[in-house]
Amino acid sequence: MLYKSEKFYSGGCPAKEGDFSSFCVYVMEAKPLLCTIICQKTAAVQYDFQERLIMSAYKIITDSGSDLTEQMLEELNVAKVSLSVLFRGESRPDSVDEGIRSFYDALRAGEISTTSAVNPDGWASAIEPVLQAGQDALVMAFSSGLSTTYQSAVIAAGELTEKYPERKVLVVDTLCASLGEGLLVWYACKKRDEGLDLEALRDWLEENKLHLCHWFTVDDLMFLKRGGRVSAATALVGTMLQIKPVLHVDDEGHLINVGKARGRKASIDALAAKVAELGEGFENETMFISHGDCIGDAQYLASVLKEKYGVKHVHINHVGAVVGSHSGPGTLALFFMGKHR
Repeated sequence: MLYKSEKFYSGGCPAKEGDFSSFCVYVMEAKPLLCTIICQKTAAVQYDFQERLIMSAYKIITDSGSDLTEQMLEELNVAKVSLSVLFRGESRPDSVDEGIRSFYDALRAGEISTTSAVNPDGWASAIEPVLQAGQDALVMAFSSGLSTTYQSAVIAAGELTEKYPERKVLVVDTLCASLGEGLLVWYACKKRDEGLDLEALRDWLEENKLHLCHWFTVDDLMFLKRGGRVSAATALVGTMLQIKPVLHVDDEGHLINVGKARGRKASIDALAAKVAELGEGFENETMFISHGDCIGDAQYLASVLKEKYGVKHVHINHVGAVVGSHSGPGTLALFFMGKHR
């Protein structure tokens, strides 16, 4: 409806009904920011665009490494491409939605899954329709320290900007994972809705992404052993003594083991304590928690954040199949803004 425009206060839009590309070009060139849109299917509808005209000028695109649900992506008006999981002899798109609990049940039973990154064609399939529609694209990619997904996005962006020289495709290496990437996307959408243009939002992300803290613990060290995060001896002894690692994603986007706690509850409390250590001075009314099918632990952590640190909103979701293949069932992760990672 919004783009079936025929009349503007500024003197008339040249776009035909449904011509999204021409509409976007017109809006970007129009000086008056208050437009009246007359739609064939409705009576006169007035929209106050003001500075928020810029929202129609570019599209945010991320990948499934962000572990955002389809519902949340739709609410945020964000497009997504999927990494892949090879499971039971079949390549499947990464997901946090249907089937994720049965996936974790299979991992607990000893089944193996492997993962693969988004390739350039995968990114192009999501970016090109945006460019064809007359918009620019801001791509927010899974950490280059954990995947080649970012490098593929850069390749796709280069090829598409040659094909569509009038359009812009900016790519950000988030250096984030799971709902850490998801929280950065959430902040990006908030800034977009406040009126930041494409380049200003890219710059904000580059300036702030290393303030997005990622703190993890896992329940089964054997998954970290398989991925080379801990040695076989450490995994064996830690499992026997109920030692739980405390990990974070560092400034290069790698998952690093930085501490340990004796027992599950102590490891969860250690995650919450990082808010007091690192979060002072930052607006952290909203924090994200992801979990590898351990909702009770996630809810306990959320209650600590609210009661002890005054956090108002805690979004909880599963760790997706790609990240979960490496971290395993029982993974618990906390994401918030802080002084440093």
